[in-house]
Amino acid sequence: MIEYDYKFRVSYPDTDKMGTMHHANYVKYYEAARWELFRSIGVPYNSIEEAGVMCPVIKMNFKFIKTTRYDELLTVKTTLTALKGVRAWFSYQLYNEQNEMINEAETEIAFVGRETWKPCAPPDFLLLAIDKNKIKN
Repeated sequence: MIEYDYKFRVSYPDTDKMGTMHHANYVKYYEAARWELFRSIGVPYNSIEEAGVMCPVIKMNFKFIKTTRYDELLTVKTTLTALKGVRAWFSYQLYNEQNEMINEAETEIAFVGRETWKPCAPPDFLLLAIDKNKIKN
């Protein structure tokens, strides 16, 4: 549907005793990549919250292929693969500086009301931005 490349450098505090990026940190980088994808189509995440909608992650799946170390420049290829009703699905492919895939992941988010935490439709402005920017097959 929509794709975005997000680049970041592995910081020292994100590494573990083995000298690799700790697995828990993949979550925060994929979260940043997901919101930068929305920002790239003109929808910063805070505008979704200001519209009274929150987007909790309800499912995630990771496949660790290779390790990465401090100061490596990585690229997350993020794709919004589907949006149906009150849910959205994202896929991620993480590449190192040699363009080798080192991780792949999927997340599923739900759209819920900020006050009620009940499922709700995504804001219309988000749906319009997605429709305007989606990749045509």
